[in-house]
Order: sequence, then C-alpha cells, then structure tokens
Amino acid sequence: MANSPQARKRARQAETRRQRNAAQRSTLRTFVKKVVKAIQAGDKDAAIQAFKEAVPRIDRAAHKGLIHANKAARHKSRLNAHIKGMS
Repeated sequence: MANSPQARKRARQAETRRQRNAAQRSTLRTFVKKVVKAIQAGDKDAAIQAFKEAVPRIDRAAHKGLIHANKAARHKSRLNAHIKGMS
C-alpha cells in the first residue's frame, strides 16, 4: 500500500482514471455492437445510422488514447466494409 502522500494521491488518481476508462470503453463497445447487430439483422439503413453514431465515438476514444489510432481505423474500415457488402 502507498505510504507517502504523493503515492496515495497517485493511487487515487489511477483508480479514478481506471473507472473512467472502463466506462468509456464500455460505451465504445456498445456503439460498435449496435452496428454489428444491425448488420447481422440485414437492416442496411439501421446499420448506416448506427455506424454514423459510432464513428465519432471511435475517433474520440482514439484521440483520448483509450484505443490505438490503428485500432480505431481498423474498426471503422471493417464495419464500413460489412455495410457496403450488404445488398
């Protein structure tokens, strides 16, 4: 356990940031799942709408360092490819 005041503060900050990151990561995954669910249901309009809502969330997560920029690009690319592949 942290003994010095600085170490106690660092522990508090780390816990706060961990909880915030977990919440943001959960929200991000929810938005991605909405797109996937719409794609699996075969509803192209809903998939496009969900994708438009998910893209800013993905970009924001990458900008804040929650996920790597390449991972954000990969998610967007694959989701978009699945939507374009729907007939």
